[in-house]
Amino acid sequence: MQPAHRLVVMLPGRGDDMDSLVRRDVAQMIRNQWPDADVVLTGLTMPFYRQGLAVQRLHDEILLPAHARRYDQVWLAGISLGGLGALMYDRAYPGQIDGLLLISPYLGDRPLYREIQAAGGLGRWQPGPERTLTPENYQRELWRYIQRWSDRPSRTRSVWLAYGDKERFRDRIGLLAAQLPPGHVSRLPGHHNWTLWKPALSMLLERAGTAQPAVPQPASPAVRNGAAPPDR
Repeated sequence: MQPAHRLVVMLPGRGDDMDSLVRRDVAQMIRNQWPDADVVLTGLTMPFYRQGLAVQRLHDEILLPAHARRYDQVWLAGISLGGLGALMYDRAYPGQIDGLLLISPYLGDRPLYREIQAAGGLGRWQPGPERTLTPENYQRELWRYIQRWSDRPSRTRSVWLAYGDKERFRDRIGLLAAQLPPGHVSRLPGHHNWTLWKPALSMLLERAGTAQPAVPQPASPAVRNGAAPPDR
């Protein structure tokens, strides 16, 4: 069997874990759209983020070994909290990920959003001196990173975003959406839940797959389900 040519690593939302992703058949959804892909469903849940370990463990235990396998493309897909994790990984390890699929990403709390809006938008916002990432400043550093996308078309052309028109984070997600090329953002009817997320994932896979250069097709596609270490 030939190896798959691309990898999709799926990061769950706050209320989910790897078992939830398995029950919802997320790996099969991805394989249906991208039959040339391996799929890793992770158990990267809230305790890892609270401990400041999420990005490092994602790198050391999943993505570093994945790069050793020499996939043609490596993608991160994240829902809600997982979308935050995908963005924070790309910030910490620029150039390591070929594409991002972001579904209803959590992008921080409303006070910082209001600060950005009061400044006249993300382009005019002055985030202050750049600092080492901490639990207290990660939201500011995340938005500093997103702000720089204005000068990074090579990044934004492989970022795809979907979210609901009734979900509570839609104002902050709209700021991110404005940084992306036309056609890379899908605003769908719905709330912050799986009724929205399943069709959103399917849509993003279809659009991103159509837009990306063709990847060589293996003779027999493989799907692999893996996990970060379980919560303790």
